[in-house]
Amino acid sequence: MIKLNVNGQTKEVDVDPATPILWVVRENLEMTGTKFGCGIAQCGACTVHLDGKPVRSCSTPISQADGKAITTVEGLAAEDGTLSKVQQAWIDAQVPQCGYCQSGQIMSATALLKNNPQPTDEQINSAMAGNVCRCGMYGRIRSAIKIAAGMEQPATETGSESTKVEA
Repeated sequence: MIKLNVNGQTKEVDVDPATPILWVVRENLEMTGTKFGCGIAQCGACTVHLDGKPVRSCSTPISQADGKAITTVEGLAAEDGTLSKVQQAWIDAQVPQCGYCQSGQIMSATALLKNNPQPTDEQINSAMAGNVCRCGMYGRIRSAIKIAAGMEQPATETGSESTKVEA
């Protein structure tokens, strides 16, 4: 039995210690927000936090999570369902298209803003480089990160692009 702390809750699973975190979360714990993209840690769709750091759950064995906290995209919202600042910014910036990569993108962006609350474009690009979006929503993803950081305002209802906050 492997004891886990997932999204603040203690869980026990009876799996091979080499099983990737992704499959334990999706199959054993039935939390399907974390996506399987490539299976070789290249696309970032499977990103979760392990003790607050983003990791590729498709290639990280569950044994490495023993005694550590796993946070999935489901664990970012408050208990009452209020979205995290980053999740809300994703909606405000109208990021989702197909949505498949978005949970991994959101997890990477959350980790970035935790460590760097006002990142530059270069820092955003660097932190998000391992997350692939087949729909090509990179501009909107960058805007969402800036909205969550308070560096831009969301687009207006007329559909205009986000604008920088004047200091």
